Amino acid sequence: MNNWYMLTLTGEDRPGIVARVTQALFERDMTLGETSMLRLGGNFTIMMMVSGHLDAHALQDALAAVATELGLSLHVDPMKGGLHRHVPPNLMVRVTGADRAGIVARVTGVLAEAGFNILDLESDVAGTAEKSVYIMQIAGVATVPLETLEQAVSGLREEGIEVNISPVEMLVG
Repeated sequence: MNNWYMLTLTGEDRPGIVARVTQALFERDMTLGETSMLRLGGNFTIMMMVSGHLDAHALQDALAAVATELGLSLHVDPMKGGLHRHVPPNLMVRVTGADRAGIVARVTGVLAEAGFNILDLESDVAGTAEKSVYIMQIAGVATVPLETLEQAVSGLREEGIEVNISPVEMLVG
């Protein structure tokens, strides 16, 4: 029986991280599922579903040398997982506003309360230290009408947070 794990590795960005980690997994007959790998503020982060016959302790041991050599922190969590469970987004939310404490909590709270489930969130801070602008792009799924979400975010707009919600066009074929 294959076990599923969520691997999280973080550390200072440098060439070869993805190659070394995935090679170590391949050598141990581990299968990759969904992954997210990205650079954030000079650091590299990997979140990866993996499956195989190793238990959590053996998987941790198998990757420990690579993680240490690359200066990465490693975390292994058993999980219920599987392939082919992807949920495509039906809405994209773009947010801009003056960077201030709580903007992410405020926006995501309003969206959640209205029935919006976040699948992916990316954010950045632009501008200058004196005039910084927070930018978020959120992909998600809502079963409520777009008008319901528009009404829910109207209060955010009154607070000076620009929120644009648009449908995601799915091409099938």
